Amino acid sequence: MSHRFTRRDFAGAAGALAAGLAIPTAKAEAQTVSATPAALANDRRFPADFVWGTATSAYQIEGAVSAEGRGPSIWDSYSHTPNKIRGGGNGDHAVDHFHRYKEDIQLMKALGAKAYRFSISWSRVFPAGVGTPNPQGLDFYNRLIDELLASGIEPFATLYHWDLPQALQDRVGGWASQDTSKAFGDYAAHVAQRITDRVKNIFTINECGTFVDFGYGRGPVELAPGLKLPQPQLNQVRHHVALGHGMAVQAIRANGRADTRVGLAENVASCVPAIETPANIRASEIATREMNGGYMTVILEGRYTDAFLAYAGKNAPSFTAEELKIISSPVDFVGLNVYMPQYYVVASGDQHGFALVPFPTSFPRMDSDWLRIGPEALYWAPRNVAKVWNVKQIYISENGTSAADRPAGDGKIHDLDRVMYLRNYLTHLQRATSEGIPVRGYFHWSLMDNFEWSDGYEKRFGLYHVDFATQKRTPKLSAEFYRSLIAANAVV
Repeated sequence: MSHRFTRRDFAGAAGALAAGLAIPTAKAEAQTVSATPAALANDRRFPADFVWGTATSAYQIEGAVSAEGRGPSIWDSYSHTPNKIRGGGNGDHAVDHFHRYKEDIQLMKALGAKAYRFSISWSRVFPAGVGTPNPQGLDFYNRLIDELLASGIEPFATLYHWDLPQALQDRVGGWASQDTSKAFGDYAAHVAQRITDRVKNIFTINECGTFVDFGYGRGPVELAPGLKLPQPQLNQVRHHVALGHGMAVQAIRANGRADTRVGLAENVASCVPAIETPANIRASEIATREMNGGYMTVILEGRYTDAFLAYAGKNAPSFTAEELKIISSPVDFVGLNVYMPQYYVVASGDQHGFALVPFPTSFPRMDSDWLRIGPEALYWAPRNVAKVWNVKQIYISENGTSAADRPAGDGKIHDLDRVMYLRNYLTHLQRATSEGIPVRGYFHWSLMDNFEWSDGYEKRFGLYHVDFATQKRTPKLSAEFYRSLIAANAVV
């Protein structure tokens, strides 16, 4: 990902890599940094089969926007619209991952990561969104997948990470039309036929709650395609995205290998009990179901909650029983993108059963204003999702933070704020796994700095610093922390 009020209301330093990402201290003494607490190597280990990975998305890293027959996406159009992107940037070149993917895979390998969550550009595969597929459309991803497997890294593919083919937006209004839901199912079928001999895990759609509200609604920051639809149409867009997810699940089941696993990746509205009392914990469970009513709940239950429909009133989406059945096609896992608590919750005696506690102005934040620091979210989000919907397999499909990340005089990036963030958040995730909450893996957002949507190149989320002028990748202190954490939890 990446994002935040852009996205949530929601690598090359070859010498350092060869040395196993050993990063000198600020005084450059002849020693390496071990950022992992000793306890992590003992009683605070994660499960032996826990999957450690990194995550990116196509438009944010690939560049090469016209290579091998790729068609334009809504993000190509939007980022070239004046005054839409901080600093006037766009993804035309991004971090040139399209040409540097082998180098970038070595960055993953240097971390010890065993999985990589990437997204496929729909408009590389179907330049017009529908119709005749581009014969070269999957060539890049086939090269990427083969290189990952040769390096011992498991590919996890995401079919949609916001880069809708512009032709669909122009022709039918994008997700405002059910035609896009059907086109997404056809795209999913085509991809599943061609990659599931090697890719066993597929996420359908990334963060409905972000790109719908900010791209089609009136979120605090605007995303492509930059529309401001009235509430009835906005809720219908959300329904069409959920329907597209369901159609993709069915298409992957019908066209992929029998052992293919499929799920979603959602910026779940994480509801944290303000104080861990039994009443507040129960309230946080109720809130989790209701505050995710427009997407997660309907996918996992096959129905919109009464409270969701009552709140929407005449603005509620139109739907049929058959559509709800498609939307709730069974998934194998749920991906949760967790950066912060969306809500702190206390018990309430009214009909809702919960009340939301407002954030004080003094609440701590990271480099991005929207990113409030709440490490406990990485416990309560998977805990409540597992409890409310009896989900048996969960992945943290994104977690990370932006930071200032300015190179010091010695050229190193001492991102202590990101190390602090990860140490605290992952402590709470380990609490979850130690209690048997079925979190199977963690994907850090992001492998490297990239194009951060409406923030352009002004916010950095990577474990690797990218010099956007030279494309040089350099490991940050957080890369050493993450490498050490993975090593401490490796099966010996």
